Formats: sequence, structure tokens, C-alpha cells
Amino acid sequence: MTRNGQSVSEHGESAGPAAATERLQELLALFDSPDACAAELLCDRHPADQVAFTVVEADLSTRDLTYGQLRRDSARFAAALAGLGVAPGDKVAVLMGKSAELVVALLGIWRRGAVHVPLFTAFAPPAIALRLEASAAKTVVVDAGQRGKLAPGEDIPADAPWQIVVAGGEPGTGELSFDRLLGSYSGDEPEGRAIARGGGGTLVQLFTSGTTGTPKGVPVPIKALASFQIYLEYGLDVRPDDVFWNAADPGWAYGLYYAILGPLAAGTRSLLLRSGFSPALTWQVMRELGVTNFAAAPTVYRTLRSAPELSPDGLRLRTASSAGEPLTPEVITWAQQTFGIALRDHYGQTEHGMVIVNGWADEIRSAVRPGSMGKPLPGWAAEVLHDDRDEPAPAGTAGRVAIGVADSPLMWFSGYSDAPEKSAERFTDDGQWYLTGDAGTRDEDGCFFFSARDDDVIIMAGYRIGPFDVESVLLQHDLVIDAAAVGVPDALRGEVIEAFVVLRPGTVGDEALVTELQQLVKRRFAAHAHPRVIHFTDRLPKTPSGKIQRFVLREQRRRELLPH
Repeated sequence: MTRNGQSVSEHGESAGPAAATERLQELLALFDSPDACAAELLCDRHPADQVAFTVVEADLSTRDLTYGQLRRDSARFAAALAGLGVAPGDKVAVLMGKSAELVVALLGIWRRGAVHVPLFTAFAPPAIALRLEASAAKTVVVDAGQRGKLAPGEDIPADAPWQIVVAGGEPGTGELSFDRLLGSYSGDEPEGRAIARGGGGTLVQLFTSGTTGTPKGVPVPIKALASFQIYLEYGLDVRPDDVFWNAADPGWAYGLYYAILGPLAAGTRSLLLRSGFSPALTWQVMRELGVTNFAAAPTVYRTLRSAPELSPDGLRLRTASSAGEPLTPEVITWAQQTFGIALRDHYGQTEHGMVIVNGWADEIRSAVRPGSMGKPLPGWAAEVLHDDRDEPAPAGTAGRVAIGVADSPLMWFSGYSDAPEKSAERFTDDGQWYLTGDAGTRDEDGCFFFSARDDDVIIMAGYRIGPFDVESVLLQHDLVIDAAAVGVPDALRGEVIEAFVVLRPGTVGDEALVTELQQLVKRRFAAHAHPRVIHFTDRLPKTPSGKIQRFVLREQRRRELLPH
């Protein structure tokens, strides 16, 4: 059948023109071969003098990293990892910001055939320890400024099984220097050779947050690179002459997949800004470096919109893309007026990367429909299933957004690491559909529209936060006997976290206790994930089986925040 002149499957897959299908087959053959080698695919096959990344400092000074430099230095680091006893398949965690050292470390890990475990730099020691222990990491590469989070204490054992390698500063007792490790290896060290693990070999183990229980590990195989490159080419339309900047943090899926892995796979130059986010600096980078292709979370665009006096003339943007949460109408209108181009919304998950997009490439581009997250990329099939049965719902009917497993040749997720029950929950009983956990609709032309999460994950400034993580920390306080964390609408961040807390009988909640609980979450989980507001209550709404009904609290707060 056809839809808008394009061939589609019965389950909503936009196959695109013949060129897209041929490109899909080429990439699958390249990245899903039995002898696929990550270092070869991401680095060595590209011309040695070609620039892979331009690292941008806060003062706008820049440093180019060529593939030749990355091959040399990552081979040295791979040899160093071998010397530390890291074998192919072992886990190596990385707690680093965007930098040249980060790229060298990652390529060294993959060259060794080891598995990268990303650690977000905003995480506190308990969140870091959980991921290190769950992944059984043998080594941790850490920026000197983050080193204190690995110090022995309540969460980090004094006899930790992992070796610490410190980048950009002096190591402590028993630790190693990243720079000195690189300097101690030269030439074509046998231990630094690139190891092939095949398309099914794990490249990354990235932890995602859920609604209950501990974070789940998502094993990302080498063959997933085909999906990442398809998005870069068709979703973002990154071209050889583009100045491409994905501003997302590589500690999370969108930044790792599409600011690091995708550009390396495609051989496309990408900018890495070594600085925290600010509207003024973002505008400066776009203008001074002539950014033509920009991608970021909606929060970045909302923040830029909130500082119109900083908006510079002379922008060269050809494309602007957003991912992480739905775009609101006022941001879309502002972007059109400011950039002179449409801001296109894209949809995906940690478990897949980007799946449904308002693509920029000529082969799949169509007019943006207000509120739509677009159509499936080539290689992906999606549908909206009925709420009460695993069958496609008619156009315009609200239901569950699902991915067709058999009809998605780019499908790479098969289950979480060591979480078979949670893995099974993601698929229908017949294995035909992957359930995204999102609710939405599809119109007659195959455009998808996001409605809501059908679980309790909070999406704040593009970051996905599991309420369980926040609640677990709040319950560590002696005065707290029950807690629930929910997402509440926020004009700038999309959602912010608010908590409902039940105190021990006879205890009175006050501002001092609010501050104490907020600091506890910052210290024990993550600075960005503390509740902005804490409500003290006598009880929480629960099901007969005792599960917290967070949706009741969310709706209560939404009603309270409606203008009267």
C-alpha cells in the first residue's frame, strides 16, 4: 500500500524510496557482519587527516581531532587497558565530560573489545556505585574534577574491585594517570590492535531509569550503529559540509548515540563544547563557528527563547532538530521566527535510539504537522495498538505506541541485562510488538502524535528520571515513612520533580526539613534530580495491592496549577 506516495508496510513502516532501502541494506551489511570491528568502523576506515571532532572551549578557542590522532592515541589506551587486565567483553566505566580525552578513552575501550558503561557527571556517589556494581566494571576512567565521587565512603567500598584512571589531573594513591598511560605506549603495540566482536558484540551498556526497582542495563550492540547512522543521514540530514552540533550530554542516550557514535560511524565532523550550558555561550558557538545543523533537547530551545536579547544576527542554521520530550507550540513558532526554518521534533528511546521523526532529508521530508513527532524512519515500523488488546487501532484512536519487531530491520534491542522479567514486559506475548510505554495516536497519513507516558518516568530538561530513585533516597531519612515523586509541568524544563512525603507520627514538616530532603537527594542521587517542591501529606493514594498511584498525584497538581 502507499501513503503520501511512499511505500509502507501494513504496520506503519515508511520504507521510503528505493535509495533509502538500498542505503539501509548497505549499513546493515557493514555494521552487522560477523567480523564487525568497532574501532575499524568508527575510526580506522576514515582518512587519517579527516577531522572527527572540533573541541570548543568556553572562550571559543578550538582544537581539531583527526582520525589519525584518534587511531594513534586510542591504540595506546587500548594497550594500557590490556596491561591492566581488561579483556574483550569486560566493562569499563567512564565518568567524564565532553573532551578530547573522552573520545580517546571511548575508542580505546572499543578497540580493546571492551564495553563502555556511561556515567552521567551529575550523578552522586550512590547512583555511580549502583551502576559500577551492576555492570561489574573492572576499570573507571574519570575526570579529575569528578574524582571525589569515587572516594571510599558510605557507598563506595574502600576495597573497590575497579581500577581508577584519572584524566586531566594527578591520580591518588593506587590510581593511574590517563596521560601517563598513553605516554608509556608507543608504536604498534600488539595489545593495542583492534579486536573484532561481530555485529552482536556489545559496545555500550547504558543504564536507564524506570518506575520501580533499580535502573536497568541496556546492552547496545555494534549493529546498532546502522540505526544511529540512518538517523544522522535521514532524520538530521547531516551533510559533509555541515557544521554539526548535537548539544546533548554523552552520559545519556541522545548525546552518546548522536554526538559521539553516529558522527564517528558516518565520518562526520561534530562539535564538542567543553563547558556547561548557558544561552549566551550557545548563541556564540552557533554564530562564531557557523553551525548549520543543530540538535538539542526542547529545554535548550526554551532557554534560548527566554533570553531573546542574546539572540545574535548572522546565524547559518540549515536545520534545527529536537528530541527528548514533545515540543510545545510556542517554541515551534519562536524557532521559525528566530531561525527562519522549522524546528523538527524527533522521537526515540534509550532501547532503540530514534525511531519516529520529522526527517530533514529530501527523500523523506514532508511538511510538519503541528504536534506530530513524524513518521517511522527507514528501517523502523511503528503502530498504535489498542489499550486492551495487541492489535493496531484505527487512525485517530488513542492507544499504545509500539514498534513492529519483525518489520523493523534496524531493531537491535532484545532485553535488559540481568532483568528478564522487565525485558518480557516490554514485548507482547507473541513477540510481535515492542511496547514503548508511551501513549499516542496515528492519523490517516501515518503521522504519529505523542499523548502521554503510560508509566511514571519523569522527563526533565530531556533527562529521564525514574521516581523510584528519588523516592528511595527520601526514604533514607529517619523522619520519612513514605514518599512519591512525580513530574509536574514546567514552562522551561518541560517537567520538574515534586515529592509527596509522609512523615513519622508527631513530626511536623517545615522549610528546614524541605531543604534537608532536597540536599539529601542531591547528595545521594543526582543534583539535577532533587524535588523542586516537597508536599507533606498524611497518606499517599495507593492501589489495593499497595502500589503508589502517582498518576493521581500528577493530576492533582495539574489541576492546582491551572490558571483560575
